[in-house]
Amino acid sequence: MPVWGWILIAVIVVIAVLVVIVARAVSSRQRTERLRGRFGPEYERTVGEVGEQGAAEDALAAREREREKLDIVALSPEARAKYADSWRTVQIEFVDNPSSAVGAADRLVIQVMRERGYPIDDFDQRAADISVDHPKVVENYRIAHGIYLSQEQGDVGTEDQREAFVHYRALFEKLLETDENKDKPKEARA
Repeated sequence: MPVWGWILIAVIVVIAVLVVIVARAVSSRQRTERLRGRFGPEYERTVGEVGEQGAAEDALAAREREREKLDIVALSPEARAKYADSWRTVQIEFVDNPSSAVGAADRLVIQVMRERGYPIDDFDQRAADISVDHPKVVENYRIAHGIYLSQEQGDVGTEDQREAFVHYRALFEKLLETDENKDKPKEARA
């Protein structure tokens, strides 16, 4: 084969390698932008927690895949009304017994999650699942649950209990909202 043939092959290989490198870079940038847009502050928290952007993005993508396997359903109007009434009762209880009300708020959030179809056995898994659907309030849930656990271990002040209650309310309200497309069973969306 003449020298120009080898040069042509080398140029084609170099161009192909460059195309692959550019395509991967663009794909990686698009993935980062999509995950950052979807998860908002949860994206930054996960990157900080994991310590490496690629591994954090893999973890967030895994959360999305796991969430897709769940059949999260909207609450019926009756269930929404029942839970809203229960929340008002817990709010009233907060005035007289904040520590009891914080515990009741935690249990009520778990009840709503169970009825919607979220797995509820493990807090970290609950937070991960919630982060996919409600990334702006999942940190509220973590803070509220942390205060609840601190309260169970010892005495926390009323201001901390009030903060936990406010955080629980933010998630509770999101859980009662209905996104008809997202909350339908997979078969109905198809």
